[in-house]
Amino acid sequence: MVIASNLQLETDIWIKSSWKQFLSIADKLSHPKAKFYYYRGYMRVEMSPVGPLHARQNSIISKIISLYATVKNLRIVELANASFRQQAKSEFQPDLSYYIGVEFKLPPRTNTPINLNEFNAPRLIVEIGASSVNDDLGTKRLLYETSGIEEYWVIDASSNKVIAFSISDGRSGTVPESLVLPGLTISLVESALKRSQTEDDGAINRWLLQTFS
Repeated sequence: MVIASNLQLETDIWIKSSWKQFLSIADKLSHPKAKFYYYRGYMRVEMSPVGPLHARQNSIISKIISLYATVKNLRIVELANASFRQQAKSEFQPDLSYYIGVEFKLPPRTNTPINLNEFNAPRLIVEIGASSVNDDLGTKRLLYETSGIEEYWVIDASSNKVIAFSISDGRSGTVPESLVLPGLTISLVESALKRSQTEDDGAINRWLLQTFS
């Protein structure tokens, strides 16, 4: 449960809400672990996990994508837990998001949600979860289908399984290889996650660099 503006809110569930009601909570709640989503008249306040399982998965995914982009000479910027807002329509705050390519324009360096009415959405979104996986595959996937995202990864932290969706024309379908990071197979991402159970970061990084090269 989260306290916001003297209201007790049920978390990790979609609650019917107007856009105005959502903003009155999202723009005032100061809990550092609260993440906000809004889609088609429903809001979700999600509490980020604090244990090493989620944190480790987040770190490994970040390394994979960053090292791959470095080796392949791709222009890329990663944002962690950034909020994206389409005024009066939607909001989302994924674990990781990536601007990729030569033409993207970065939003200004502020602590306010990125305005998708002014700036392009990131090309790649990553959600990492255990208890939230069903929602990541369900409502959040529908949200991302309508938000200008090109690719969406769902990481099941409990099983090290990665499900990657390519999004086009408001529809999504699973892909075995990233389209925004050409040549990066999803099976390799899963292999790195499995290695993280027994290997340290240095060993994983060396393996990744050797594999990517």
